[in-house]
Amino acid sequence: MIESAMLRALVIVGMLAVGAPATEPTPAEPAKDAAPVVTESEVTIGGEVVRYRATVGTLPIKDDVPGAKPKAEVFYIAYEKLGVEDVSRRPILFAFNGGPGSSSVWLHLGALGPKRVEFGDDGERPAPPGRLIDNETSWLDLADLVFIDPVSTGFSRAAEGQDAKQFHGLDEDAAAVGEFIRLYTSRAGRWASPKFLAGESYGTTRAAALSDRLQSTLGMELSGVILISPVLNFATLRFDAGNDLPYALYVPAYAATAWYHGKLTGEEKGSVEDAVERAQAWAMTDYLVALAKGDGLVGAERERIAARLASFTGLSREFVLRSDVRVEIQQFCKELLRGEGKTVGRLDSRYTATEGNATLPTPSFDSSYATIQGPFTAALNAYLRGPLRYTTDLNYEILTGKVGPWNFGDARNRYANVADDLRRAMTTNPRLRVLVACGYYDLATPPSAATYTMEHLGLDERLRGNITTTFYEAGHMMYLRKADRDKLKADTAAFFAAALGDGGTSEE
Repeated sequence: MIESAMLRALVIVGMLAVGAPATEPTPAEPAKDAAPVVTESEVTIGGEVVRYRATVGTLPIKDDVPGAKPKAEVFYIAYEKLGVEDVSRRPILFAFNGGPGSSSVWLHLGALGPKRVEFGDDGERPAPPGRLIDNETSWLDLADLVFIDPVSTGFSRAAEGQDAKQFHGLDEDAAAVGEFIRLYTSRAGRWASPKFLAGESYGTTRAAALSDRLQSTLGMELSGVILISPVLNFATLRFDAGNDLPYALYVPAYAATAWYHGKLTGEEKGSVEDAVERAQAWAMTDYLVALAKGDGLVGAERERIAARLASFTGLSREFVLRSDVRVEIQQFCKELLRGEGKTVGRLDSRYTATEGNATLPTPSFDSSYATIQGPFTAALNAYLRGPLRYTTDLNYEILTGKVGPWNFGDARNRYANVADDLRRAMTTNPRLRVLVACGYYDLATPPSAATYTMEHLGLDERLRGNITTTFYEAGHMMYLRKADRDKLKADTAAFFAAALGDGGTSEE
C-alpha cells in the first residue's frame, strides 16, 4: 500500500493443528537461512479442507560470484498445499505489499493466507484485542503462496556492515526481490510450476517492474500478475504544480466518497456506480480541458466549472473557488465532513474520525489506517511467535519510514512510471494475463488512475483482452469488507482459470 496500511490489536484464539517444526529457532534470535521453521495445519476453503505446510525463514541476497557473503536476509512466509502429486502443475504465487516500506502483512492476513484478521462484515473495527480466524476465502486452494518482506520491512534486514540503502529504490528493490524469487524457486524445485505475482499499492509498482525483469533477465515466464489498488504511473497521483492530471483522476473517487456519506444531491445521486460514471465522463472531458487553461479559466466559465466540481464532490462552490478549482486529496478528506467535525480516511474513505481542531486545513491522521494498524500488528506478532513457532527479538516492521528517501532512479524531472515494463512483459509473453482490482473508496490509489494507466499502456490491440479490471465497494484494502473479499476471491479464481488454460491447474 502506498505509504500507508491498516488495522488494530489481536490475540490468536485456539492453536493450529501443527506438527513438530523441522528445526526450533534459537530463542531471541531470528531463524537462519539454513534452518527455516516448518509446521503443518489445515483450513477449510469454500467448504473443502486444505492441508498445508507453513515455512517461515529467510533467504540470502548476495552477489552472483563464488564465495560471496550475504548482503541481506529476506524474510518470507510460505504455504504449500500437502498431498500434491505433480508439483509442476501446481501454481505458485509470490505476494508483497507496498509503501515503499510495507511488509506483506496486509495481503497475508487480510485476504490471501489461511488465517485472517477478523473484522465486521462491512470492515468495522474489531474490539481490542480482536482475534485471528481461519480464512474461508484464502487463495491457498488456487496456488501455493509465498509472502515476501523486502529489505528493512518485516524481519528482513541488511547484513552486518551492509548499507540498507542499497536496497531502497525502484530498481534496487526489484533486483533484490527478483533475486529472492529466483533463489526460492530454485531451492523449492518450482521452475516447472506456473508462476504468478500479486502486489498491492506500491507492491503493484514492484510487480510491474518484476514482470519484465524476471522474464527478460532470468527467462522466468509468468502466467499472471495481480495488481490490487495499483499505481504504475506516479504522474496520476502526485498533486504537484504543473501536473493537473491527478485533479481530474481523483474526481470519480471524490464522487464515490460523497455519495457514500450522503453529500450528493439531485442528478448526481443514484448508485455509487452511477455517481462514478458521471463524474468520470465529466472529469476527463470538460474538467480536464478547463484545467489546461490555467489562469485563462475566468469569469462565467470558471464559475460553471466550480459549480459542477462542487456538485460531484459534495464540497461547497465557495471552497472549490478558493482552491482554484483544484482539490487535493488531504483537503478533500478534511473538508467533506468538516461541518460534522469529522474527517474521512485516505486508504478507505468510508472510515471517519472526529478531530477536535476543526481549523486544521488537512487531517492530522488517516482514520482508515488507524482502524487497521493495531489489529494486524498484534495478529501477525502473535501468529509468528505462537502457531508458526518463529522466535526472534527483532521488531516486525509493519510499515516503516526507514526506507526513505526512496530512490526512483532515472525518474528525475519526470515521474516514475513502470507501465512500459508491464507492456514489455505482456508483449514478449502473449500468454501473460493481468488482473487489476480497484476499490471505489480508495483515495490513495483511485480507480480512475488505474484505468487511465491501463488505457495508456500502448499495448497491441490483440493483447488488450489479457487485462481484466474489477471494482469493489470498499477502499484500498477492499478485502476488509466481506462481500468484496468474497468477490475478490471469485474474480481471482476466474483469472487463474483463464491464465492457466491447459498449462497448469490449481486443483489436484
